[in-house]
Parts: sequence; C-alpha cells; structure tokens
Amino acid sequence: MTPASPDGPKRTGADGGDATVEIVEYTDPACPWAWGSEPAFRHLRALTAGRARWRRVFGILFDDGDDPAPDPAAETAWYGRYIADIARHTRAPYAHRLRWVAATSRPASLAAKAAERQGAIAGERVLRRLRETTFVLGTPADTAERVLDALAGLDGVDVARLGAEMDDPSVVAAVRQDHAEARDPIPEASAFRAPGPHGTGVKETEDGVRYALPTLVFSGPGGRVAAPGWRSVAEYTAALRTVAPGHLWQAALIGPEEALAEHRSLTGPDLSLLTGRTTPPPTAVRVETAGGPLWLHPDEAATHPALAAPSELKSPRS
Repeated sequence: MTPASPDGPKRTGADGGDATVEIVEYTDPACPWAWGSEPAFRHLRALTAGRARWRRVFGILFDDGDDPAPDPAAETAWYGRYIADIARHTRAPYAHRLRWVAATSRPASLAAKAAERQGAIAGERVLRRLRETTFVLGTPADTAERVLDALAGLDGVDVARLGAEMDDPSVVAAVRQDHAEARDPIPEASAFRAPGPHGTGVKETEDGVRYALPTLVFSGPGGRVAAPGWRSVAEYTAALRTVAPGHLWQAALIGPEEALAEHRSLTGPDLSLLTGRTTPPPTAVRVETAGGPLWLHPDEAATHPALAAPSELKSPRS
C-alpha cells in the first residue's frame, strides 16, 4: 500500500458513519479478483460498521464498445482458465465451465447501482447474485434480460422496481460517472508498487489508465491510503489504522448461523473470516462448484438460479 497522503477528503457520511472516515471501493460485477476479495470486504464492512462511510464505484471491466473476440470459443476457454488460476489464489468458488465471456458488465453495474436505492442490504444481495452468475453458474448476466432473470425472486429486493430503474437517467448518469472516476486514479494508486499478482495500482486501457480492480481507497484524519488489487485483511486493517488512528479496529467473530442469515450466501473463505470456522450451519444448502462449495441460506436457495441449473451444481449437504 502507498503511504498515507494528508489531502484525503473529509466528508459527511450519508449512511450515518464516521464523517471523517471514507472507504471507496472500485469494483466490477464480473471481476474475478473482486469476487475473491468479497470475504475480506465483508469482514471490513463489519469492522467499520457505523464508523465509516463506504462508497462503491463500478469500473466497467467489460464495456459495450469493446471489440468482439475473433474466436469467442477460444476466448471463453482462455478466460475460464484465467478465472480458475485466480480462484486457486483466492480460494473462491468458480464455475465448472464458463459458457461465455461477459459481453459487457454495464447492465449488471446498472442493476447494482439501482439496487442501492432500495438500501444497503438490497445493494449487497443484488451484486452478490450477479457475481454468482459468472463465478458459480458460468453464465454471466451481461444483458438486462439475463440480469433480471438471475434476480427473479431475490428476497429483500423489489426486482420489478429495479428493472424499471436500471434505465432511469440518474442511474445511467451515476454509472457513467463511476466509469469516469475509475479512469481517474489518485496519485497514491498510480504510485503503488508491491510484490504479488497485483504489482501496480493502475491498469492501462485504450485511452488511458484505470484503477486495478478491486481497489479500496481509505481516507480519514490521518490521510489517504490506496490498497489496489488483491490485498490481505492485515493490509486493509493497517490502512484503517493509518487514516484513523484513534479507532480500535477490531471485529468480533460471529456464528455460522448468524453469518448465513446476514449474508445469505457464503464461500469457504467467508466462513473462515467471518466465523473462524469451516463448517456451515446444518440448514445451509450446498451448491457444488469447481472451486469448492457455496453455501446458501434456505430462503436464498429457494430462488437461486444454481438450483435450477444442471445437476452438476446440486448436492444435498451430508
């Protein structure tokens, strides 16, 4: 991570969090590194609940104007191997077979942005379900129709309202602004250098650079710290202690039942980080992936597309 800069913003937390601490998450629904980082981010959200403002920016990893692959089947096979390689590093589940590479991540980003209007819980549940279309099912939700099909029946979300608001001019403008913000990285991200799979804080694009996805930018009275790419929980906690040294940044573990009730969908790393255990509650519904099981709350399983998918995904818990 880069050293703290003294010019971090001081903003009032719209969600009631500490007005002097802000975390900005640059992400994309189709990013495999962001999918693998979710357990750490869930831990951080618990750690900072009520004490920081968290804002999510969608970087649009795949866009409508991108040139199509000359050989879609070869591209899909290559990208499937790429996801599997990342998953072996992050220990995240990944699909038995990727059916296609997302043509664009803009529809999923619009849906996730629209879901935030329904509250933080709806925003989290929608983004999680849309990530799972790629990394559990292997069928990325890259059109409005696929997005709404994947979200059908999702508990706690008014999907009809979300579908109507995906095209709302203010939502479209917000995602357009996200796209631009993700391509205007702060100096701390541009200067970032570290060993490991994310050695730099920015990625080159056809017309400039953007943040490496995911990236967290921490701001507080102690300055500003950029944490790009795949980082450890210890690194994130160190960033918090740098920008807000007056807080005791510790989070208590919760039980598997509570974790499943809160998040509705858990991976092995989720269980480890949130509960300190590896065994899910007995009510959890197991979904098999090539990278290990995904555990669903029964209410989540009732509408999850994985349970309507081919039998290779289904497995009763034994």
